[in-house]
Amino acid sequence: MASPLRALQLACALAVAAVLPAQAQAQTYPSKQITIVVPASPGGAIDLAARLIGQKLTEAWGQPVVIDNRAGATGIIGTDLVAKSPPDGHMLVLVASSHAINPSMVKKLPFDTVKSFEPVALTHVVPLVLIVSPTLPVKSVKELIAYGKANPGKLSFASSGNGGAPHFSGELFKSMAGLDMTHIPYKGSTLAHPDLISGRTSLMFDTVAAANVQIKADRLRALAVTTTKRSSVLPDVPTMQEAGVAGYETSTWGGLLAPAGTPKATVAKLNAEVNKILAMPDVRKTLQDNGIEPGSGTPQQFGGFIGTEMVKWSKVAKDAGIQAE
Repeated sequence: MASPLRALQLACALAVAAVLPAQAQAQTYPSKQITIVVPASPGGAIDLAARLIGQKLTEAWGQPVVIDNRAGATGIIGTDLVAKSPPDGHMLVLVASSHAINPSMVKKLPFDTVKSFEPVALTHVVPLVLIVSPTLPVKSVKELIAYGKANPGKLSFASSGNGGAPHFSGELFKSMAGLDMTHIPYKGSTLAHPDLISGRTSLMFDTVAAANVQIKADRLRALAVTTTKRSSVLPDVPTMQEAGVAGYETSTWGGLLAPAGTPKATVAKLNAEVNKILAMPDVRKTLQDNGIEPGSGTPQQFGGFIGTEMVKWSKVAKDAGIQAE
């Protein structure tokens, strides 16, 4: 029978042996091309972030980084591809906020939103802005709420489609302000703008990047941004909290995920490099010029953030009577 000391030595040796392969992989990682799947069409915030990060990773590590756009089913198709990929850090996905909303909209997802992935980094946050039709006789959020309460059933809110952050931001506002509003989904936010400008719809939560042109041209009126800090693109527009809706905070965001089981040392190496990239002045400027605020933080913080978002949107769906299908 082995002595307690011998048993302890053996246990330590086994623990070291288990750690060494992961550390060795992290030292040689990346050993081939990295693919970042963008589960959306080219041109949006997550696509821009993925391309900026991919270019800088190639420069830093000398391995090609390919951006693979796999649009469809509010990000589920592209995300599922990565969930079922080898967990070696060479296949990543840059998901949007719909990743945390989908469990409230889709009854049977092909993956587990939390357990199928290793969080890598929150890459960016995109403030939404509450915009109203110029035909509406309101100049502030308080005036909008007062108008809505004095005219029940008259207000309608447009969105870029069912289940996205703009839709759920409208539902959250409707619930918190106690308003009777009708949701009108469009196939993309810019398709809603003509009806909003003409007054066929009353208001909308849209990304700062998408709405900014119409706001600057005075075709739409910006009342508030949805993040806790003001947008660098619209510094004169108050936050929803400053405008009187205490506790209101939403955004659309993006972040990198790796398949579950990716070695922690590899995830840590990716996280450190991505955070370094997001702090670069040229990257920050490009993102902010497009109405996108750079992200940062640890994998654990990003994982916690996703969990918080899932709980928040689940409550919004329940309060709005939205059933998963």
